[in-house]
Amino acid sequence: MRPKIFIDGEHGTTGLQIRSRLARRDDLAILSIPEAERRNPDIRAELLNAADIAILCLPDDAAREAVAMLEGRNSTRIIDTSTAHRVHPGWAYGFAEMDPAQKDRIAGARHVANPGCYPTGAIGLIRPLVMAGILPADYPVTVNAVSGYTGGGKQMIAQMEDASRADHIASPHFLYGLPLQHKHVPEMQTHGLLARRPIFSPSVGRFAQGMLVQVPLFLADLNGGSSLADLHAALVAHYAGQDVVEVVPLEQSAKLARLDPTELADTDRMRLYVLGSEGGGQANLVASLDNLGKGASGAAVQNMDLMLGTKN
Repeated sequence: MRPKIFIDGEHGTTGLQIRSRLARRDDLAILSIPEAERRNPDIRAELLNAADIAILCLPDDAAREAVAMLEGRNSTRIIDTSTAHRVHPGWAYGFAEMDPAQKDRIAGARHVANPGCYPTGAIGLIRPLVMAGILPADYPVTVNAVSGYTGGGKQMIAQMEDASRADHIASPHFLYGLPLQHKHVPEMQTHGLLARRPIFSPSVGRFAQGMLVQVPLFLADLNGGSSLADLHAALVAHYAGQDVVEVVPLEQSAKLARLDPTELADTDRMRLYVLGSEGGGQANLVASLDNLGKGASGAAVQNMDLMLGTKN
């Protein structure tokens, strides 16, 4: 019997991307709700309870409501793409490559919190260095990032693309989260193994999909005065044996004149760069990914496959 998958919120940006990926699969039975009924609690509860795995593509409060519909009732497993449960100790964090044991945690979990797009890049750079003893946990980490506008959902897509709207955004690039209280910061700190709250400055560019996440470091302030080669070697060792996260060779990175945030658009992979100047004593670690791929829908499907045991 094919596993039954219900995407609660399939008509939103992330849900549509997941639905598109699963439409190509004949090994799954997809339970669907008509868009006109998407807020009907009785139909939602029926489908949530009928599913083997429910993927929640909802705002935080609605995601918590969906989880409450299932608690103590049956064995439906959950992947939540909202921020509601990303630092909850009872939920497995759905970044399979962040730790050698994480795939097994996801595979055996009933509740999986899908990571945010920005944190996927930040944690992907930071956590391996903390685990390797190179980056002090109390280092004053800063994270600077630019994302494609699809990360803002249907409203921002319309604001960016429809010039007739009163709230049209004409800017080619803009900063937001200016008070430095972005909702992704807690998961960056928790899963990045940081003792101090990082400073996170996000921005949006006039391109649909793609993302660059930067973590600049002073080499002299790292444990042992680590070099660019040390940083690179730690990342290579951490991601050895998997094919989702690519660490770009140091010599290749050194030849780059620019980085394109759309380079991995429409993929579910992530690419890491170690840039900087040994003589200048500074490094810039950069993660490149699709904000809707490895940063959202692609990760959700990867987690679903791990939970079903259909992918290694």
